[in-house]
Amino acid sequence: MVSPEEQLQELRRGAAEILVESELLRKLRKGRPLKIKAGFDPTAPDLHLGHTVLINKMRRFQDFGHEVIFLIGDFTGLIGDPTGRNATRPPLTPDEVAANAATYQQQIFKILDPARTRIEFNSRWMGPMSAAGLIKLAGRQTVARMLERDDFSRRYKGGQPIAIHEFLYPLVQGYDSVALQADVELGGTDQKFNLLMGRQLQETEGQEPQVVITMPLLEGLDGVNKMSKSLGNYIGIAEAPDDMFGKLMSISDELMWRYFELLSFKSNAELESLRRAVLEGRNPRDVKFELAAEIITCFHSADAAKRALDNFVARFQKGLVPDDIRKISISAEGEDVRLALVLKDSGLAASSSAAYRLLEQGAVRVDGVKIMERDARVAVGNTYVLQSGKRDFAQVTITPHQG
Repeated sequence: MVSPEEQLQELRRGAAEILVESELLRKLRKGRPLKIKAGFDPTAPDLHLGHTVLINKMRRFQDFGHEVIFLIGDFTGLIGDPTGRNATRPPLTPDEVAANAATYQQQIFKILDPARTRIEFNSRWMGPMSAAGLIKLAGRQTVARMLERDDFSRRYKGGQPIAIHEFLYPLVQGYDSVALQADVELGGTDQKFNLLMGRQLQETEGQEPQVVITMPLLEGLDGVNKMSKSLGNYIGIAEAPDDMFGKLMSISDELMWRYFELLSFKSNAELESLRRAVLEGRNPRDVKFELAAEIITCFHSADAAKRALDNFVARFQKGLVPDDIRKISISAEGEDVRLALVLKDSGLAASSSAAYRLLEQGAVRVDGVKIMERDARVAVGNTYVLQSGKRDFAQVTITPHQG
């Protein structure tokens, strides 16, 4: 039996904020399973590792005996989440929402325990709500309060349009917590305003307000920007094991620890042991092997992880990359740089337009991973094995531009 204090210590791991920590401890001490809510708008058919930061934390709660509510925002998906947007996001069609929601249900049980998971759709209570009910809900907030949100404030001050229906999004998300009587809600740091809305609406309904736990937004492969399909810096949980392994091996040694903290189920003591081992001389690459193997085992199998490791070693340590590979150093400004520019500057492409053609043709690999996004970027300060076509290789170190 894990004590409430021990649970709290583990639940703190990786969290950006717990609002309010003393309330969470009090809830844990009640000795009953808590209702843990996290909402996901079905905006795309596949989840990536950035989404699993929340799902992993949900699994931690399950391990301690609590009930998880995986809320699919099929109603809010029809509104379009304005969070972080500089323009109105087009709402999804009902067919798109239904198709994406179906794939979510197939994917989440690679992490979550089905026996302790409730799947809910917020259309169940929002669909039947009358126009009068929605107006009453809207009457609980002011325009001034909504404009406290950073993204709304920026758009308002910049003269960019804000549609009235976008103000409904945080209200509906908050009302979800009322409908589910949530004890705890999880969300990304960019969702803090919406999560706190749930606390406020619960109080007006006479419910005990939920505790809010915000989790960091996982950096993508470039180590700079939030993991995103649109930026091409993501690892999809449905990707082939070899591709997942190669992408994970391409992250920087520093970013590796961030991934361990947010994606691994190793204990805090195990992670501290790995850090000590690296400080004492263990090759960080071998520790990264452990990270990649754990993640691939979760989404595929232990055998698939072993095969991916063997294939990676075969490619990079047994001669498929030439022994006499060219070693090139180039400089770039900023924290990341377009891959097409790196290909040109390193001589792997004759020009920028040729680099873009190679990317579109699937003829470019970075550390063994095929990259096809025209706008793909790589982090400055790292070293990569780049391949253009079948036989043109270069080991490229990208250093920060001086002066």
